[in-house]
Amino acid sequence: MFPERIETDRLVLERLCHEHVDLQEFYRICSDGDGSEEMDEVTRYMPWDPHATINDSKEFVDRCEKQWDDAEAATYFIRPREGEGGAGEFAGNAGLSIDWDRRTGTLGTWLRKRFWGRGYSGERAAALMDLAFERLDLDCVAVTHHADNEKSRRAIEKYVEAHGGRCDGRLRNWVPYGDEIADEYRYTVTQAEYRDATED
Repeated sequence: MFPERIETDRLVLERLCHEHVDLQEFYRICSDGDGSEEMDEVTRYMPWDPHATINDSKEFVDRCEKQWDDAEAATYFIRPREGEGGAGEFAGNAGLSIDWDRRTGTLGTWLRKRFWGRGYSGERAAALMDLAFERLDLDCVAVTHHADNEKSRRAIEKYVEAHGGRCDGRLRNWVPYGDEIADEYRYTVTQAEYRDATED
């Protein structure tokens, strides 16, 4: 149902599964094993913490494989293509979760700090919207961000507006973040809006 590999102008998205992942490398990056404290900053506004053990990383990959097999979500590695800084390196994850009853896909992503500010989030979003609307024939794509996450807000507003969507508003007490329940902003793009915005 989901493509194993998606290529954009600057990125390769490859299915996140045990066959494609070096679990030691994945754990090192997701746990901040290099001691840079980068993942503390990456996960500051995420509803998950840096991985504490390699088993956390394994369980995450296991969950991604099950969701893929059950057609509930497609999760990908993000790697810059040849010619980009850090070409071929693991830059982060991209995902599309599916609610078939609501015919809605929800975008998710995170990037290692060294890959911030390159526009990769928008490029990945465009590729996954294409998957959602052209291949899966969903009616709507949604994305949310922590109410305090200004970097995500700017990136999301830019690519949602480019695809004809809008901010639906603030969802109060919406997602657990550690010991707190955080507000999030939700944005949506409908299939009709997407087609109007992207037709030549």
